[in-house]
Amino acid sequence: MAVRPYWRGYLKLSLVTCAVTLSPATTQGEKLRFHTLNRKTGYRIHTQYVDAVSGKAVDDDDQTKAYAKGEDDYVILEEEDLDAVQLESARTIDIDEFVESDTIEWVYYDSPYFVVPADEVGEEAFTVIREAMAEADVVGISRLVMGGRERAVMLQPWDNGIILWTLRFGDEVRDENEYWKSVKADKPDAKMLSMVEEIIADRTTTWSETMVKDPVQDRLLEIIKSKQSTKRKTKPQKADQAVGEPQSNVIDLMAALKKSLEGKPEAKKTPRR
Repeated sequence: MAVRPYWRGYLKLSLVTCAVTLSPATTQGEKLRFHTLNRKTGYRIHTQYVDAVSGKAVDDDDQTKAYAKGEDDYVILEEEDLDAVQLESARTIDIDEFVESDTIEWVYYDSPYFVVPADEVGEEAFTVIREAMAEADVVGISRLVMGGRERAVMLQPWDNGIILWTLRFGDEVRDENEYWKSVKADKPDAKMLSMVEEIIADRTTTWSETMVKDPVQDRLLEIIKSKQSTKRKTKPQKADQAVGEPQSNVIDLMAALKKSLEGKPEAKKTPRR
């Protein structure tokens, strides 16, 4: 079921403009959420902001944002200071640049949103922009104010619509070379490489949503259901290996690969969607 749009505004490319809506492409609505209770009374516990020195609760009107420039030394930002940096990209996604679709590293991708025309009048302009990007195999780069802060966004043609990805800021993305430099670049043994390729081929199947199911949440739901009908405490299942028990010795890599191939599973059937 479609949810209410998160944002309404305009998609613009040069002189072509159309009204559009944004809706989150993902949801946490099915995720289990827990409340914290007072075990003695059974009542919910509420959190409060308290003064670090006096320990007293602080009213909403007395709470303000501040930047720490030193120990116990802050610069207070008032609402008018925050409003002063708001930009005009609050209501218009103005595409001013395009890049090849496969040139943005996945680590920059943040949150996805569905972009669709807001009315029939704008459908033709929306379709033209989408199809032109698809034909050129490019994605559009723009900026949009979301959550009180301007974000760089990427617009990607997808089926009959467009996916808008918010992009992480440059200072949020770490340099992978700092991590890869510790990995040896030597070529692997040709025989072992061939064996691993064979294992991969045997286990290659068709993507299915069942691959990303959450078994932990399913088990929690079972426990919650059982507690609704009985007061018995659910005993935790024993782990296969006791805590502190030493693990078996690491098997030689080549031996492990041979063992994997010996127990080669039958060809997987394409899972039902």
